[in-house]
Amino acid sequence: MQLSFCIIVKNEEQNLPQCLRSVQDWVDEMIVLDTGSSDRTVEIARSFGAQVHSFDWCNDFSAARNACLKYAQGDWVLVLDADETLVAEVAPILRSAIEQEEYLVFNLVRREVGAAQSPYSLVSRLFRRHPELWFSRPYHEMIDDQVLLLLQHEPHWKIGAVSEVAILHEGYQADVIAGRDKVNRARSTMEAFLAAHPNDPYVCSKLGALYVGVGETAKGIELLERGLSAVEDASTKYELHYHLGVVYSELNEIEKAAQQYQEAIRQAVLPKLKLGAINNFASLLKDCGDLQNAALLYQQALDIDPTFAIAYCNLGATLKAMGQFTTAIDHYHQAIALNPNYAEAYQNLGVVLLNLGRVPQSLEAFRTAIALHQQQNPSEAERLKLGLREMGLW
Repeated sequence: MQLSFCIIVKNEEQNLPQCLRSVQDWVDEMIVLDTGSSDRTVEIARSFGAQVHSFDWCNDFSAARNACLKYAQGDWVLVLDADETLVAEVAPILRSAIEQEEYLVFNLVRREVGAAQSPYSLVSRLFRRHPELWFSRPYHEMIDDQVLLLLQHEPHWKIGAVSEVAILHEGYQADVIAGRDKVNRARSTMEAFLAAHPNDPYVCSKLGALYVGVGETAKGIELLERGLSAVEDASTKYELHYHLGVVYSELNEIEKAAQQYQEAIRQAVLPKLKLGAINNFASLLKDCGDLQNAALLYQQALDIDPTFAIAYCNLGATLKAMGQFTTAIDHYHQAIALNPNYAEAYQNLGVVLLNLGRVPQSLEAFRTAIALHQQQNPSEAERLKLGLREMGLW
């Protein structure tokens, strides 16, 4: 089977080399659709041997994706963004998967680098080149709508999923989002789509979560609840329940939040995708004093993903509250080993070491926490220094 790689780009000279390098040995052709770059993006793409085509941007990601697909000649198509890379160890698995004649699509697990709360998502980025398969929706574009329609006429196809992490995505780090004005662009595009599709569960989930994130809570809840009234697929239902859990937690409506997180966890999706709900529900229980069940949930998260640093830190805090100081320290060290820039883990480690009377080690942890906070959250660095001064330790 021949595999085509398709990507749309604009001013991606920083990200594109790493992306193309990750796929060049695994695909049979690379097609780059440029939507108006003014930097070295086109030159870089050609240096990797990619076909480069131009497209006049029309504020519609699906239109651009579909224009790119028209140039593909392979039996299968792999789609990435410039801020994504293919995991080398999984590439052979994907090549083997597309040799199976009965499959139409393979959903891939994507790791959201920098998204601590929900570090994984499932994306339909590896699919058979089929005349009835194309992208829809101007933002958060996907082939899923067409897949459902196609299966009604050609029910023999199977939909598969590769459980290993196949894609690394850098685009959800806070500085990247802010630098590209991602929120405003997403909002305007999704609002236009919602006007024409007022009960679409997927856009209700994405736009509802965006409203909550920018402080328009009532609008967000209305959209998320509207989505739940129409949703059928488990993945979108999980997201809707998860986002409602987040907003009800922020409103301190504990019972509603707990119910939403529990519903999210019950959904039939890959366990990795549930980590956000499991972690948040555990934190809710911890804050309510139910330390035993909180600890069990944090451990469940770690059983699913032993690299989930925030769960180690949160479990450490829970064990500290239970008086299990030594084990708590071990968990903080695990969190730090996975994320050396984890300021909160160093800070919590400092607290538990101080409780044990290990003052020099405690101050060392606090100094590291302050240095990291000064880079990430200067006000927290000052608050921590003030607290240490009041105790005569700074």
